[in-house]
Amino acid sequence: MATWRLPRTPLLLRAAQRLLPAPLRRSGSSPAPPRLPGSLVRSGGFVGGRWVQAAAAFPVLDPASGAELGQVADCGVAEARAAVRAAWEAGPGWSAAPAKERSALLRKWYSLMMENKDDLAKIITAENGKPLKEAQGEVLYSASFLEWFAEEARRIYGDIIPPSVKDRRLLVLKQPVGVAAIITPLANQAGIPAGVYNVVPCSQKQTPAVGEALCTDPLVAKISFTGSTATGKVLLHHAAGTVKRVSMELGGHAPFIVFDSADVDRAVLGALASKYRNSGQTCVCTNRFLVQKGIHDAFVEKFAKAIERELRVGNGFDEGTTQGPLINEKAVGKVERHISDAVSQGASIVTGGKRHSFGKNFFEPTLLSNVTTNMLCMQEETFGPLAPVIKFDTEAEAVAIANSANVGLAGYFYSQDPAQIWRVAEQLEVGMVGVNEGIVSSVECPFGGVKQSGLGREGSKYGIDEYLEIKYVCFGGL
Repeated sequence: MATWRLPRTPLLLRAAQRLLPAPLRRSGSSPAPPRLPGSLVRSGGFVGGRWVQAAAAFPVLDPASGAELGQVADCGVAEARAAVRAAWEAGPGWSAAPAKERSALLRKWYSLMMENKDDLAKIITAENGKPLKEAQGEVLYSASFLEWFAEEARRIYGDIIPPSVKDRRLLVLKQPVGVAAIITPLANQAGIPAGVYNVVPCSQKQTPAVGEALCTDPLVAKISFTGSTATGKVLLHHAAGTVKRVSMELGGHAPFIVFDSADVDRAVLGALASKYRNSGQTCVCTNRFLVQKGIHDAFVEKFAKAIERELRVGNGFDEGTTQGPLINEKAVGKVERHISDAVSQGASIVTGGKRHSFGKNFFEPTLLSNVTTNMLCMQEETFGPLAPVIKFDTEAEAVAIANSANVGLAGYFYSQDPAQIWRVAEQLEVGMVGVNEGIVSSVECPFGGVKQSGLGREGSKYGIDEYLEIKYVCFGGL
């Protein structure tokens, strides 16, 4: 299976390759971070084993200060099609390589990421602002997928089916799906053959045309996309014309339910981790808190104190920072709209509620109480540091509210009632459930959602099946 990718974070996702020197500094009112690793930064696309430039470039900005970190090639339809052709031509040779050989190359790629994990983390923090400690965790998590699938590459087994006729043998083979359009970390120093891996960076302006070209190209057999539900629907429409295989991890609106039987202190710790990781900017971050009336007041009080005690807004490179900037001012504006709408309908700001003095893209971690289901923050994903809390009476009511969304990526709940745990875990309409846990992502487990949160699964033993075709072989006349 050969691949191309359309990167979301241009500097980082080329950084796993050892690149040409291009030292970059951040500037602005915020303290300047250490110099970014020049050997890991490159501005071009990567097609057919060589670096390519485009007629234009687009800037990558530091969300903390607004300073320009660098210019990246703004590739278009021509470069995208060249990448598909390179992947298609490289596919047969890569597929024919022994599983052990492909496994070794993926393992080498993993080792290179681990050798450069600290510098990769600095690039992540520079271009999306998250605290350096979180960025380090992201590198380890990304690398773990290379490690996992390096091992799984040697365990792609077929099957032998007992025949109903004595002179036949029935076999099942698993074969690569073909050229896949995916988003993933990368590295060419690992020895991946030219053309097997290609990078096509482009600006937001170019993305619709490039995305359509790739989704409609008959040489592409598989589309994998992470992003909004609205964009996912557009790509599904484009992919339908050639009936491509698709994997999509789309929007979430995760509920976090705290029942009367829960350990409130543990629930507060889980809420902090689930809501405020990367300032609320992950697809599995909690977006709606539902707390049963018997412990509602105690939970809100302890949650507010924990927010004020544990969370620190600042530059991602500063030690002690737990909350970096939002990705841009548009994201900040959405948080403000959700708060304004809720307050206008009777919600109360328990803590936070406004932009932070550190900079225009920084926002205070915010907790709202007296929230109702008709408020905007309960109707759509905020993707920011806003925690709205609804009080509920019964288990059935909580499950109904949680399942009212048209998406279902992750969901969380806290309870110490074994029977309730089984009931709610089975009834929540999500792809992943955290029971007395606020963080569920793990490479060994299937990651994905239901309803309009996407199709397919990443990671685990199930993830590799997304990139395989099953072929039945009937061997007769024996």
